[in-house]
Amino acid sequence: MSRFFSELFGPGIEFVRGLGAMTLFFVQLLRYSVSTFFGRFGLIVGQVYNSGAMSIVIIMVCGLFIGGVLGLLTYDNLDRFNAEEVSGVLVTFAMVKEIGPVITALLFAGRAGTSLASEIGLMKATDQLSAMEMMAVNPMRHVLVPRFLGGVIAMPLLTAVFTMVGLFGAHIVVVEQYGVDVGTYWQQVQQTMGPEDVREGIFKSVVFGVVASLFAVWEGYSSEPTAEGVGRATTRTVVATAISVLILNFMITAAFI
Repeated sequence: MSRFFSELFGPGIEFVRGLGAMTLFFVQLLRYSVSTFFGRFGLIVGQVYNSGAMSIVIIMVCGLFIGGVLGLLTYDNLDRFNAEEVSGVLVTFAMVKEIGPVITALLFAGRAGTSLASEIGLMKATDQLSAMEMMAVNPMRHVLVPRFLGGVIAMPLLTAVFTMVGLFGAHIVVVEQYGVDVGTYWQQVQQTMGPEDVREGIFKSVVFGVVASLFAVWEGYSSEPTAEGVGRATTRTVVATAISVLILNFMITAAFI
């Protein structure tokens, strides 16, 4: 009977246990974040470069073509109702409020998140973190927090780049290719888009940055100190971040409506 209940409730208990451990880990990250930000700002800048600048190419390429596809779809559908002038409104709303933050977070998890998880997991597998503890160096403050804050800071910046490049791609398609009047195109956007819409996009990018960076750092730190364990940690980082981002995106969108 005990084995039956163990198999039945075991996964749920392990999930709750892991969630509690990650919550305590997150609290520790927040505990050292302020002192690390002001005391070791150079480390954070380096991690912003690793997480943000090293991801800029894939962000810009994906943003350009996703914006172009949105421009094609919106123009093709609105042209049937002679309303192609409002194509920019739909593209801008989609890029700023939804597609920009979500796709950037997924790309961040696939590129920077896996890099962070594998780097920390390798440091654990080679006993570098244990060596730091033996030398009275706190790995939380010197290794984990800078990487966490670097990802949190880089995410809104990458989202802004993705959104701007995406809007440029839509502009090329709708205005340059299909000949929609550029003044009317952007006038509709200015009259419709409000500050609250931009705030929603910024809020999502910050939340997704916290989630993506937390999962990357946590999975790397809690991984098994083997090559197979590091590989599983990188996979879990992408999966957990993608699921969490999509769920949180729905909840935040519902809250702002």
